[in-house]
Amino acid sequence: QVQLVESGGGSVPPGGSLRLSCVASGRIFRIGVMRWYRQAPRKQRELVAEITSGGRTNHVDPVKGRFTISRDNAKNTVYLQMNSLKPEDTAAYYCEADVLQFSTDYVRAYWGQGTQVTVSS
Repeated sequence: QVQLVESGGGSVPPGGSLRLSCVASGRIFRIGVMRWYRQAPRKQRELVAEITSGGRTNHVDPVKGRFTISRDNAKNTVYLQMNSLKPEDTAAYYCEADVLQFSTDYVRAYWGQGTQVTVSS
């Protein structure tokens, strides 16, 4: 089994910064793409950013220039540095990882439990 655990959420004023972390653990042979999603109340979950195992990144337009995704493959960890936060960034943030486990020949997506980010004055 594989577990993803996020941390780093909290409440900050507009213009503030937070750094989210997500650690994957378990019987992991290799992790492919890792992603951050967010879901605001009464809205659908949306992609925020993604990063390949080689470090290639993609950030959605609303967060470009403000958020930066990164990862440490040795630690099976993905990060999301969030700067210049806005009230519209308020949401639960989830990490997702495409994992190939030992003794399997298929990749499966695993999700964390989410961490709340609130941006308010």
